[in-house]
Amino acid sequence: MKRTPHPIARRIVVGPLMANCYLLACPDTAAAAIVDPGGDAGLIAGHISDGGLRPICIVNTHAHPDHTGANAELSARYRIPICMHRDEAAMASDAATIMKLIGFAFVPSPPPDRLLDGGDEIKVGNLSFEVIHTPGHSPGGICLFHGKGIPPLLLSGDTVFAGSAGRSDFPGGSFEALTASIAERILPLPDDTLILPGHGPETTLGREKASNPFFKV
Repeated sequence: MKRTPHPIARRIVVGPLMANCYLLACPDTAAAAIVDPGGDAGLIAGHISDGGLRPICIVNTHAHPDHTGANAELSARYRIPICMHRDEAAMASDAATIMKLIGFAFVPSPPPDRLLDGGDEIKVGNLSFEVIHTPGHSPGGICLFHGKGIPPLLLSGDTVFAGSAGRSDFPGGSFEALTASIAERILPLPDDTLILPGHGPETTLGREKASNPFFKV
């Protein structure tokens, strides 16, 4: 596990596609959200135990199986709900379609217990995260924004990466929707926002504004 530059977020790289799973942990209560557990459930559980954390939910930024592959095992182990945007629910039950496209086998996710919408709030102990609906990579892709942190924090899923953005050629993807999500819902955030993406290293919004071609479309 790697500590990110933000004190409430810890990153674990999981699965054959090296997706970033994040543990968002409240320092006051040890409550934690598991974000995008794409595989390696035992590895994730070990870090939870080592950190003395108390998982309260799983949040998927989207339903592609490299981000949901450990949903079934972890939701059963900790008896916690799975949360994803309502437009991803159908994809979660049809992960076989995406599996064929990416060439890897994953454990299908159970249906979500909580259907999210843009503007919803996810509470993790004394922390709160705003759900930002960012379709494009997938119809119900979301980002999680914690605006009260120093610096502000954005978990961007596969919407934005350091120097790039998510693919839009999967079923339900749309390049136009992706670029609109970036322009309308991510660009207005503070420049010092720390971005923790679904794959690859962290970045900042200011850095991406200066150099990411998807921010200039």
